[in-house]
Amino acid sequence: MEAQLEMATGGQFANISRISTRNLLGVSPLTDRVKIAMWSGPRNISTAMMYSFDNRSDCHASDEPLYANFLISTGIQHPGAEVVIRKQESDLERVISQLTGPIPRGKKIWYQKHMCHHVMDDSDISWVDGLTNCFLIRDPREVLLSLSKITDSIDLRSTGLPQQIRIVEHVTGRSGFNPPILDSKEILENPRSMLGRLCDLVGINFDEKMLSWDPGPRDCDGVWAKFWYGSVWNSSGFSAPSPREGELSPYLLEVLDEAMPLYQKLSEIRIRA
Repeated sequence: MEAQLEMATGGQFANISRISTRNLLGVSPLTDRVKIAMWSGPRNISTAMMYSFDNRSDCHASDEPLYANFLISTGIQHPGAEVVIRKQESDLERVISQLTGPIPRGKKIWYQKHMCHHVMDDSDISWVDGLTNCFLIRDPREVLLSLSKITDSIDLRSTGLPQQIRIVEHVTGRSGFNPPILDSKEILENPRSMLGRLCDLVGINFDEKMLSWDPGPRDCDGVWAKFWYGSVWNSSGFSAPSPREGELSPYLLEVLDEAMPLYQKLSEIRIRA
């Protein structure tokens, strides 16, 4: 496995094996204030998870606050990129200051939906130490099939998995424990149990409101929502998973070969209900 990982990432994560030597952090005591940073790749029920937390009366939710900085830094042309850059704060220092500052609107919980690939490879990630970091993973074949319907700008980095590994290693190294890692398929199969387990791990009470929400846009949506959120706007809760149909191109099959060992390594230490 270590050789596979080194080949897939150019040796960047040769020490990833240390992640699996840690224990998962146990149930946390209830807390008055918590900033949850949920680190995900794209097309991974990340917006449904944001809606789930946003539906709590004690929670403020933020949608991909690093997106504008990512678009400017990379020059990638995602749908609606110009609008995102124009309307969202793009100065990284200012964004980090906000994310690590007081919880908005006097709420007890701040749910920050983050895309791992929005983190630049050479950036300092020590600012995440002040957050309760959690991770959302999904079978990369499903991710690539979904992502290919929206954009042609796809490579291993687009899956978020290399950056996810980097952040997990950082968090594990600082705390001595594996952070909560959830597989989206298992959330869809048993949302009550998996969300309950997550709430236990981050020190908050489970709320039944997390299981359903009203269809349509939400105030927490980013300005890019109309380009990406069609499916979740039609939803009112977590639906049972079904395999995505379609075939990957030869190029995307190569990306899948690179991504799968990283996903499997994270999957080994995911939380179970």
